[in-house]
Amino acid sequence: MTEPIRWGILGAAKFAREHMGPAIHSAENAVLAAVGSRSPEKAEAFSALAPGLRVHGDYDALLADPEIDAVYVPLPNHLHVEWTKKALKAGKHVLCEKPVAMQADEIDDLIAARDANGLLAAEGFMIVHHPQWQRARTLLTEGAIGELLHVDVAFSFNNPDLDNIRNKPGTGGGALRDIGVYAFGAVRYATGAEPSDLTARIDWDNGIDSFALVTADFPGFTYNAYVGMRMAPRQHVSFHGTDGVLTVPVPFNANVFGEAQVVTQRGMETHAERFPGVNHYRLQVENFGRAIRGEIQYPCPLEFSRGTQAMMDRVYAAAG
Repeated sequence: MTEPIRWGILGAAKFAREHMGPAIHSAENAVLAAVGSRSPEKAEAFSALAPGLRVHGDYDALLADPEIDAVYVPLPNHLHVEWTKKALKAGKHVLCEKPVAMQADEIDDLIAARDANGLLAAEGFMIVHHPQWQRARTLLTEGAIGELLHVDVAFSFNNPDLDNIRNKPGTGGGALRDIGVYAFGAVRYATGAEPSDLTARIDWDNGIDSFALVTADFPGFTYNAYVGMRMAPRQHVSFHGTDGVLTVPVPFNANVFGEAQVVTQRGMETHAERFPGVNHYRLQVENFGRAIRGEIQYPCPLEFSRGTQAMMDRVYAAAG
């Protein structure tokens, strides 16, 4: 019988309480065993979810827990590299929330630390675990819309609260680091391609990028995307080919923003494939466990995440 992966969570962030904690608790061959938090009140939510869970008063104590196999890191963006390295040094596998680093060369250090310790470390890029994106990639590979010519991406939400961590420059806030990861990584995953030429415009607000517009050339197709934090919520990805259009209407918050589906339109015919009730956070945890046990290659290794971060670095540079 396969022993479950025993998980600990560094911090009691809202996202961990509402999404990743429940995902770990419900995943097959996984146990939510501990949380490290200086706030007993926030830790109570995890204890209520998983009775018997151990609460450590700080992050180092959790990393020293010999009954933890893997840790999930939902800390502020600027702390991701530091605590991923510490967790690896402590002998723990690490799933770190996106963005795993603030710039691409930092991921080189994480890859080296991963390999030196013989452990799994990866970015929490959950969409690649969702069957809608796996299906979209397969359809594109099979030529379902002919030759791919152009991709459009939109991802936005409205967050004017300057006290919110996403609006704080000192902790790695901004639209690109929060959601640009999806706008760039989704297309790289679905097409297997990397951008060549790239131009960008960024609007700055109180020290963070509140809007970014990116135009790029990929081998064989063009790309246009925007991400924004001061706009009505929207998310959409479309792939336009010589013979049809493939659309992912709810590409990033499947079954929260709307129904997960892949829609293929060829001429007057439209075909929609739907994926109700799929939890990509749970699938991410389960795939992480399978990769630890050597059953699969993890779908989103750090090398992939480095490519997305490199594109983000180029956007910042191109926009000046």
